[in-house]
Amino acid sequence: MTSPAERYANSKARQVEFGTSLPDFRATLSFDLDPFQAEACRKVAEGHGVLVAAPTGAGKTVVGEFAIFQAMAENRKAFYTTPIKALSNQKFTELVKVYGPEQVGLLTGDTSINSEAQIVVMTTEVLRNMLYADSQTLDGLGYVIMDEVHYLADKFRGAVWEEVIIHLPSNVQIISLSATVSNAEEFGGWLDTVRGDTDIIVSEVRPVPLFQHVMVGPNLVDLFAEDVAFDKVAEGDIKASVNPELRKLVRSHSPGGRVQRGRGRGAPRGPQRAPGLSQRVSRSSVIARLDRAGLLPAIFFIFSRKGCDMAVQQCAMADLRLTTNEEAAQIAQALDEVAYRIPNEDLDVLEFWSWRDGLVRGFASHHAGLLPIFKEIVEDLFARNLVKVVFATETLALGVNMPARSVVLEKLVKFNGESHVQISSGEYTQLTGRAGRRGIDVEGHSIVLWNPDMEPEALAGLASRRTYPLNSSFRPTYNMSTNLLAQFGREQTRQILESSFAQYQADRSVVGMARQVRSREESLAGYAKSMECHLGDFTEYLKLQRELAALEKTAAKSRRHERRSAAERSLQAVIRGDVVDLPGGRRFGRAVVVALDEAMYNPRHTVLTEEGQLRRLSAEDLNGPLQIVSRIRIPKGFTGKSPKERRDLASSLRNAIYDHRPPRQDAQSFDFEGADSFEREIEKLRLQLRDHPCHACS
Repeated sequence: MTSPAERYANSKARQVEFGTSLPDFRATLSFDLDPFQAEACRKVAEGHGVLVAAPTGAGKTVVGEFAIFQAMAENRKAFYTTPIKALSNQKFTELVKVYGPEQVGLLTGDTSINSEAQIVVMTTEVLRNMLYADSQTLDGLGYVIMDEVHYLADKFRGAVWEEVIIHLPSNVQIISLSATVSNAEEFGGWLDTVRGDTDIIVSEVRPVPLFQHVMVGPNLVDLFAEDVAFDKVAEGDIKASVNPELRKLVRSHSPGGRVQRGRGRGAPRGPQRAPGLSQRVSRSSVIARLDRAGLLPAIFFIFSRKGCDMAVQQCAMADLRLTTNEEAAQIAQALDEVAYRIPNEDLDVLEFWSWRDGLVRGFASHHAGLLPIFKEIVEDLFARNLVKVVFATETLALGVNMPARSVVLEKLVKFNGESHVQISSGEYTQLTGRAGRRGIDVEGHSIVLWNPDMEPEALAGLASRRTYPLNSSFRPTYNMSTNLLAQFGREQTRQILESSFAQYQADRSVVGMARQVRSREESLAGYAKSMECHLGDFTEYLKLQRELAALEKTAAKSRRHERRSAAERSLQAVIRGDVVDLPGGRRFGRAVVVALDEAMYNPRHTVLTEEGQLRRLSAEDLNGPLQIVSRIRIPKGFTGKSPKERRDLASSLRNAIYDHRPPRQDAQSFDFEGADSFEREIEKLRLQLRDHPCHACS
């Protein structure tokens, strides 16, 4: 029951709506607007741009639908932009049902329907290209709804959203719909800067509470010990801890009874199987378990198109059936209508019959590789609660209206186009946000399938962070720069690039950096004061110390380099049969060169030691140049494989050493000229340090 103050506030809000089209829009709805929806719609009615940030499934699109309703009332155009074709196709179908096919158009990369209609749904790239081409389709445009606007953080496509926001005419109202982000005020501030009057409406409330679970083997357990919804944990109202039962199950399914921490450095390679978990639970078994728990319909996220199709095959081979006879008959009837529109010879090529079999049983795949007509029928049957499980890639999480009672995440790692990476907290929120059907379910459920590389604490951390920062991915490309220069000229192009969200964030970060610089300068001033010495300039004394330390380090490095160079030169000078002294080697002593390495740089010759051992000798083994002390004849055909060969040659080596014959030559000696120069400078600095007045300071 509302309080008198709340009733008064609602009454005042309703008074504001009179004179706008909002009361008429309310009359078309079968539900009352939530407070954040009503506030955003009022701002749109007043002529403001809005940024609406709310959880997945909270009903943000209602604000965009009101903007379209108002555009129709004002006889102006409205564009509804989305990041993916599937969402564009679905929104087009929804709007056609409301306004009729004559009033609604669709523009995607491969589809063009009624492009000059008053309402046009399109992918964001299409609108960007229109702006660069100065298309006449833009004439009369009053509203642009940018669904999933947080997509501007996408590494590969995100810049398109910023380009559109910057280029749209100033008289166009932008309605930006975003998932909950932690820096909505910053993003809204940028929109206000580049677009003018923009209001920020943020809602943290999920209409349907979400509960988190983990499936370990056949066991379905809660992630958190407390019986608490995701919203409360994410908002920080409750400090939830990992469920002890989950820890116990994970230990029992991990090698040695311990939680598997993932492969670290030095861990054995190859598949790691836990004693208690001989193999991974099959997808059909997971679905059967959810069915028994009353958690269907479900979206089963698999980050691979092939994986989605394979999952359907696996469930069919397991003879899984989720539909009643009546539901199967309704699905078959809908599919027969689709088959009637496709030539018979094409049905076999498209593997229609195996696809049909899965749908009749109650499960299907959904990804960008499917024919649009196949995707549409899956979406329709799922919305009608006839299909119980959809195996989907992550694109289904981007606004496509296919809510479910539960969501299953098979893995928390995905391929981002360059490498396999852990999904972010924002992506986790987006995916699990599909769980819980508004007006149908009292609560939603997310289930993560456990594997030995998963840590319960890491999962709890991922599930506890509901918001994430929205960072610009805007980077001027050659193509973008060429288009801008051709259309706007150099000066205006520069102004446009400086208007980007990336530049806005950079400018704000500069302010923060300047604050840090000031703070550190103050700290340095404090240190300088504390270093004052009554005997003299202590800063000058420390400078001498630093110079001395740096010079000693450089001298040592130079000596190592010179020794290495001299060793390499001496290795290049020896020939087969030379008896050499090994300076500072791993094993001191003498040896005879028995085989030469022909490498131009850092050769690795084979030598025989006095003890009769063969070894490879490189510059790394030496602490300076080789010294040639004698020379002996190596028997023809010597291989060193026979112990007798090695013993005989080692005996000749020892005799040559004790004969004291003069060496054939001295290998190139170590050049100490550079070292002497360093020593003179070092000694000079040491004297200055000892003579400095502060050297006597306690």
